[in-house]
Amino acid sequence: MALDRRVFLVLLLAGCADTSPRGPLTGPAPSQPKPAPQTPAAPNPTPAAPVPADELAFDAWLADFRGRALAAGLSPQLLDRELSGVTPNPRVISLDSRQPEFSKPVGAYISGVISDDRVAIGRAKREQLTFLPEIEARYGVPRDILLAVWAMESAFGKLQGDFDVVRSMASLAYDGRRRAWAEGELIAALKIIDSGEVTREQLKGSWAGAMGQTQFIPSSYRATAVDFDGDGKRDIWGSDADSLASAANLLARGGWKRDVGWAKEVILPAGFDYSVTEVERQLPAWWEAKGVKRADGLPWTSQDAASQAMLLLPAGAAGPAFLALPNHFAIRTYNNSTSYALGIGLLADRFAGGGPLVTPWPVETPLNMADRMAAQIALARVGFNPGPADGVIGAGTRKALRAWQQSQQLPADGYLSSDMVARLKAQAGITP
Repeated sequence: MALDRRVFLVLLLAGCADTSPRGPLTGPAPSQPKPAPQTPAAPNPTPAAPVPADELAFDAWLADFRGRALAAGLSPQLLDRELSGVTPNPRVISLDSRQPEFSKPVGAYISGVISDDRVAIGRAKREQLTFLPEIEARYGVPRDILLAVWAMESAFGKLQGDFDVVRSMASLAYDGRRRAWAEGELIAALKIIDSGEVTREQLKGSWAGAMGQTQFIPSSYRATAVDFDGDGKRDIWGSDADSLASAANLLARGGWKRDVGWAKEVILPAGFDYSVTEVERQLPAWWEAKGVKRADGLPWTSQDAASQAMLLLPAGAAGPAFLALPNHFAIRTYNNSTSYALGIGLLADRFAGGGPLVTPWPVETPLNMADRMAAQIALARVGFNPGPADGVIGAGTRKALRAWQQSQQLPADGYLSSDMVARLKAQAGITP
């Protein structure tokens, strides 16, 4: 059977293709065959369509990757079978490179997370799923946190994604923006297939390779997925029990502390020094000595009172404040985003019967990418290094912003509002 054109190219680039005729390994050369009878020349076949440039570049990357995959323990047969005919997925590459033009304010994000329908479904699930108490007892992660993860990641299993994970990871690796990470996940996905636990057809997920009801990337699946229902398979696609137990195992390995909370809303006193935000990790008693009080007026449990907490002001001084306990940071091992962790925790609180926050979220103006990048450029220009001007307002940008706010005798809450953007641009001489 003739080799597939693209398979041949990959093997040739990898140094594996040999087009010479093969004779005996030892002994005399074979006798030359008699010339075949002459036959009329056949008409020239239709030329093959040229291979697109992006596919040629993909084949070059694939040939290079093959060596690393073999070194990682994958067999040539597996690589030939699973990567033969694979092409880059332009939609995956487009989605990976697309930065959101507008950054959704945290209050709007949380409001979208905690919908009435989602809360109602979660409260029903916590009563219906009889395996939740056993998962909770084994891993120490409360059922409401697990239900919130389930809700956020896949709408309780309904929205899992239908991208071919192998092709998605190959596309991201070829594109190069996150090559080392994507190649590692591609190798992990191929090892899952090689184990026989999951077929290529079952290995579906989001465009970024997050799989199943709890959206595990391949390496997380291999390391932390569990067979909780006892059927011999770690099925995060079809088994609710396996999915939620796997999420519990991931959080437990991420540092979840049994019987400790995730965060509490607090009220700050007038004249509070906001510069300690996201800096100090202290016991609740230390914060109380500075006038910080729980918004619900309740006392701290003994476990929470013995845990260090960090102050968070996700919407600045005008919004709600939180003392984040260690389990807030365990949630962030799932997704390293303050907004995500707050969404999980606040949704879990509502599943457990809690009410809305005491301090409402302020109405905020979304910042576009140009303004976010301009603020970062301005901070660097006036001497406060926020890191790369990528438009992502992370911990580095907030730290630089707090230092600049202090220098301007402004409340150093680290919150980038449209007013802060305008002040920064004016000081740095950046024209609107």
